[in-house]
Amino acid sequence: MRAPDFWAGPGDGGWPARLLSPLSLIWRGVTRRRLARGPGFDPVVPVLCIGNVTAGGTGKTPFAMMVARRLQAAGHKPHFLSRGHGGRVSVPTRVAGQGAEIVGDEPMLLSAVAPAWVSPDRAAGARAIAAAGADVIVMDDGLQNPTLRKTLSILVLDGGAGLGNGRVIPAGPLREPWGDALARADAVVVVGAVSVSLPSPGDRPLLHARLRPANDAAFRGRRVFAFAGIGRPAKFFASLAECGAEIAGTREFPDHHPYTATEIEQVKAAAANRGAVPVTTAKDLARLSPALAEGIAVLEVTLEVAEGAVLDQLLARLFTE
Repeated sequence: MRAPDFWAGPGDGGWPARLLSPLSLIWRGVTRRRLARGPGFDPVVPVLCIGNVTAGGTGKTPFAMMVARRLQAAGHKPHFLSRGHGGRVSVPTRVAGQGAEIVGDEPMLLSAVAPAWVSPDRAAGARAIAAAGADVIVMDDGLQNPTLRKTLSILVLDGGAGLGNGRVIPAGPLREPWGDALARADAVVVVGAVSVSLPSPGDRPLLHARLRPANDAAFRGRRVFAFAGIGRPAKFFASLAECGAEIAGTREFPDHHPYTATEIEQVKAAAANRGAVPVTTAKDLARLSPALAEGIAVLEVTLEVAEGAVLDQLLARLFTE
């Protein structure tokens, strides 16, 4: 599903958002009742939740990968826990070579950094991870899931999207009101350059992170046809342009889109017609078979945080609280 334009702002979304506002009240009420069920299962090992308040991409997965690397550098054994959006796993499953159609695209990326588990039942997944010997669980998403007790929760915002029109689904992109999410967060991270008005983090620590291309030299001066099925494809296209690539054309797909052979053939044909190389994200490539991925370039990115010492102090709390 592609987010409707009126979700983005500026403004409150106009008449479509106002028309949907009664349904937003229902969504908000259901979410609050679900979260009121209690702190959930305690798996004994600490749980770090990397969550967000908006539907769509904010940089949670790259941030979770960066955090896991810092934990490993400090001598810890993190395991990832994901619901595996787009997959079809029904029981706790460790990612070990399955395709994105089974475990989802994000867990495949996570598994390149540390052991990654997929489980729609987060409590059952946490039990499996604890039994496997992890000393910390890193949840990619799950701030609105009450079934697992969190030791530390970090709320991630996109600096270019913010809260969109500020309304709750379906009138806007918010999973819940900002104040509700912030009340359960221990820190806020803004990913990317800030180009919209952002909400106050209150007394929570505020960190700033950015995605940096890891192989930008490979695209400097190169003519490309870019395609992506992520939360904000425009951000990916802008990153390519910043690398010095010549953008011959683009195509957007919905987030987590399961590509068909026909669609990829169309993308490759469009690129060939423009004398360009097709290029996509690592997350999109994870959803392609080796045959479909042939000839497609990938812009690799890493995430850096400006306030590294503050982040390390937050992570240390996982093992002292």
